[in-house]
Amino acid sequence: MHEVKFNSVFQDEFMSLISLKRALGFKYEADALAFGRIDRFFCENGLSNKQISKELCNLWCRKRSYESDGNHCSRVSNFRVFCKYLQSLGYHVYVPPKGLTRHPSKYDAHIFTDDELRRFFRAVDTSRSIPSECPYRALVMPVFFRILYTSGMRVSELRLARLKDINLDEGYIRVIQGKNHKDRLVPIHPILVTKCIHLKEQIHQTSAEDEFFFMIRPGCEMKLFNVYHNFRRYLDKAGIPHTGHGPRVHDFRHTYCVNLLRKWIEEGKDLMVYLPYMRTMLGHETFEETAYYLKLTAAAFPSIRESLDKAFPDIIGEVIFNEHEYY
Repeated sequence: MHEVKFNSVFQDEFMSLISLKRALGFKYEADALAFGRIDRFFCENGLSNKQISKELCNLWCRKRSYESDGNHCSRVSNFRVFCKYLQSLGYHVYVPPKGLTRHPSKYDAHIFTDDELRRFFRAVDTSRSIPSECPYRALVMPVFFRILYTSGMRVSELRLARLKDINLDEGYIRVIQGKNHKDRLVPIHPILVTKCIHLKEQIHQTSAEDEFFFMIRPGCEMKLFNVYHNFRRYLDKAGIPHTGHGPRVHDFRHTYCVNLLRKWIEEGKDLMVYLPYMRTMLGHETFEETAYYLKLTAAAFPSIRESLDKAFPDIIGEVIFNEHEYY
């Protein structure tokens, strides 16, 4: 990722905070981008002294007409973090108080039905390439979305995978420094290993090992907006309505986990033995993150609620059912 360039009077302080967070083990990439926007705001408003007034703070924190509650909350939170850091350094700054924003409404994960999955992948298989813009789309998308669903990987873990990260001889993808700074190996379904081999033969004959496996064109990785725009196109073709809040691409991860848990329960598997496997597969830091999917499973399949209640009588009731964004 390209480093953000800072130009305001606080450019050194932005860099020092980012360096501090990274030294503590945080990637701090999205936050760095957010600080870049604050830096531009300072420049646009002619800030020349190292102090932040209440008026300037309120101007930044004012909710915009087109802005969602979630974006507003995130924007104010980043500003508060930076102001508190400046305050700790002894600068005279006004820190945004709590209560300026509304928490975004809860999002209930969409669990794709078996029929929706069939229709979605039929739509994916109709992908057409555009030589001047996306010459590999028809080849890449059917494989990309199938691995996304059958592996439970996070979107960016898969779209940024390079040739050297995908071992087609042994059938796995190596995730380097995923969320929570975890490395892990994610198995690829045998049928999809064959499809990956075929894809590699078609578009990577002269590629270096550092090339993105699901590239748009040589040297160009698939961007999040590429994934999202194609996803919305396929939903429309499949006749799956989008409410404005979902389904989202990340719901494939939810659906994978729920269907895997359902399969284990129907097969009589001991979930206390199998859940650690899921936790490792998903790159979770805590058991509570994995337990989130127990509650999703119970909600999506009431018929197996009793089995889950017997295995995890406390967890099903206690796990907070909210969108925790386990990316």
